[in-house]
Amino acid sequence: MTRAELTEKIVRIKIDRDLTWKGIAEEAGLSKEFTTAALMGQMALPAEAAARVGDALDLNEYEVKLLQQIPSRGSLGQAVPTDPLIYRFYELVQVYGTTFKALIEEEFGDGIMSAIDFDMDISRKPDPAGDRVAITLSGKFLKYRQY
Repeated sequence: MTRAELTEKIVRIKIDRDLTWKGIAEEAGLSKEFTTAALMGQMALPAEAAARVGDALDLNEYEVKLLQQIPSRGSLGQAVPTDPLIYRFYELVQVYGTTFKALIEEEFGDGIMSAIDFDMDISRKPDPAGDRVAITLSGKFLKYRQY
């Protein structure tokens, strides 16, 4: 079984059992954002969390170990994404990427926001005009070294 095949299996189990990513994350003992990323093949789960997910989803020993392996990250390929929700994030970077860069550099200096020392929160914000999606990204600032 490949990591991609395991992701497909997990999604099938989630659908068949009417589970939620949040509920699976509670079983894992980790955030819904990190757990979902791991189950979608983009992160490695710690052994204890992988075992709990394995128990909850009836995964075999190999599949539990596969959840613990460091993945090849990057699920979108090289082309512009066509899924409308994913495309909107691409669009955000296209439209606001230079703004993100300019404001981060003005505040912090020459460097980058880490996607390794990183966390994220996705939540619903009620609004009379229609609920809003709130996404908080928080990454450690890494200054470019001068040498």
